[in-house]
Amino acid sequence: MANEKNLYETLGVPKTASADEIKKAYRKLARKYHPDLNPGDKASEETFKKINQAYEILSNPENRTKYDKYGEQWQYGEQYEKARTSQQQTQGSPFGGYDFNFGSSEGGGFEDILSQMLGGRTGRRRSHPQPGQSIEQPVDISLEEAASGTSRLLSFQMQKPCETCGGSGAKDKKVCPTCQGTGINPGIERLEVKIPAGVNTDSKIRLAGKGGYGQAGGQRGDLYLRIHVRPHEKFERKDDDLTVNVPVNLTTAMLGGEIFIPSLKGKLALKIPAETQNGRTFRLKGQGIPHLGKDGSGDLLAKVSIVLPEKLTDTERDLFEKLRQLRPDS
Repeated sequence: MANEKNLYETLGVPKTASADEIKKAYRKLARKYHPDLNPGDKASEETFKKINQAYEILSNPENRTKYDKYGEQWQYGEQYEKARTSQQQTQGSPFGGYDFNFGSSEGGGFEDILSQMLGGRTGRRRSHPQPGQSIEQPVDISLEEAASGTSRLLSFQMQKPCETCGGSGAKDKKVCPTCQGTGINPGIERLEVKIPAGVNTDSKIRLAGKGGYGQAGGQRGDLYLRIHVRPHEKFERKDDDLTVNVPVNLTTAMLGGEIFIPSLKGKLALKIPAETQNGRTFRLKGQGIPHLGKDGSGDLLAKVSIVLPEKLTDTERDLFEKLRQLRPDS
């Protein structure tokens, strides 16, 4: 894992960056270095791994706090604190007679401290199952996809069980040299996910057991898809209802007639009554967005926008003059 300085620099943000700034930086970089957009580019794939690794930690407030405090061994910070407290309560020395060197070349670093504290004087580490973290993955979809349902093939960085030690963190009664005792190694995971019809922006889809891998045989966490539905050029969505502006010419508005309006399922016929006023809204039942997880759909609201004629001919102007004489208050 990158050290504290490089982890923040990986996303190109300062240590004081807000959660929104971190998310924006991650999305921008993830789109740039995504393996699907850079096929065969090993450098981009490696950068993508680092970007996801950095975001996975820094986007979680609790983990970010631990990371800022403990650095690259943030996952073991609480264990270290508990072990140190226990030693202080049971031994005359704060560290129970051990001489610990924080990061020097002679005494080992934070990992050696954990190995001794958690494994006893023999230096053997006792591993206990730890559940994996839940992961949140943003997914952008169109309004049409939200209405019909869709699927996505996701690629994201994942901390997987170390193949050398099988996820235990130890090999031959010593700290595993491959994973440095964490029991995990970074890798790319690809997963096809289905997005049901009816989702909206900020909808969350839970995929149980598809999140982060546990340590020492612990259960995997969950994967949450946070949906973002892109704005549509024609339709405005409110809950499961859609609103669309419908242009109607003056003669049809005055005399009545039939027009065709757009919908997500294609064009629909709409009867316009005589003397329809500008701004009148017609409700077409069941032509909106399907209700998420239950039967039925929202409605389509067609709002009339009367279009006045332009470039009148002399004959047309005479007719409007006659109308003004007949209806001076119109």
